[in-house]
Amino acid sequence: MSLPLLSRFPALRALPRAELGAFPSPVERLTGVAEGELWIKRDDLNAPVCGGNKVRALEFLLGGVRPGDSVVTVGGTGSTHVLCTAVHAARLGARTVAVRWPHDMNPVARAVAELAARECAEVRSAWGAADGIARGYLLSAARRVRGVRAHWVPLGGSVPLGVLGHVNAALELAGQVAEGALPHPRRVVVPFGSGGTAAGLALGFAIAGLDTTLVAARVGPRIAVNRARLLRLARRTARLIERLTGAGAGSLPRPGRVEVAHQFYGGAYGRPLAAGEHAAAILHERAGLRVDATYGAKALAAALDSARAHAGDGPTLFWLTFDARVLDGR
Repeated sequence: MSLPLLSRFPALRALPRAELGAFPSPVERLTGVAEGELWIKRDDLNAPVCGGNKVRALEFLLGGVRPGDSVVTVGGTGSTHVLCTAVHAARLGARTVAVRWPHDMNPVARAVAELAARECAEVRSAWGAADGIARGYLLSAARRVRGVRAHWVPLGGSVPLGVLGHVNAALELAGQVAEGALPHPRRVVVPFGSGGTAAGLALGFAIAGLDTTLVAARVGPRIAVNRARLLRLARRTARLIERLTGAGAGSLPRPGRVEVAHQFYGGAYGRPLAAGEHAAAILHERAGLRVDATYGAKALAAALDSARAHAGDGPTLFWLTFDARVLDGR
């Protein structure tokens, strides 16, 4: 499958890549959902099973995985990243070991946690994020010392190699705009947790020359989830492209084109937000689509706010990152 990223930077074709997704994911206009013009990027449909934003990163992070290998990753108890990693590693014949830590839970997070526990070959516990990340990394290293083919997938897949998948997503959207599938979105709203999706989209929009503002709805503590960190990850990814291709990425995101929406944070990771629950109910009632309370509902609330505040100033696009089909056993 040809990706816009690989057409733009042919040297990146040398990277190992697992073809897990079905791209491009569709775009649709949402009517009767928001004041102003609101569109949606259906990344929930970007894979035959367990779609969502994490698939894009995993295509590169699982590129060297072979049957019989081990994949080690980390995340909170209700992490969709852990679930997605386990499902797609299994498609490649690998087994996943996850290290998880507790956080505020909601019904979808509990369902995701149960599914991930069934999909993982082994689940270990940690006290918190720092402890879990350290344990996961050491567990992966120890397995490699013992001669096991173990692959380390960091928190959220949010490292430059994984971020390449989200740079591709931005180029994909730019192609859909050029083809007339949707008008040029003035703002794109996405959840902001570990930062890989937001950083990749910001960098990809800059590379594509798409005059779009990225609105990142914060879902974690400000000390770890902030604009400086997002822009730093985008710059690290641009340097990776330069190192692998021998050519510059072409452009970096301008700080003024990246906004972090802090007001939609629920006070703790995984804690539902009343405005998010209201936005989710509207989307389900009028479009039949479901979002998760940890990420999607908060970003949707930000998207509704953006569409209303900027009515008449061009479309807002909400990037749907959660595949609700997993809740139905699909």
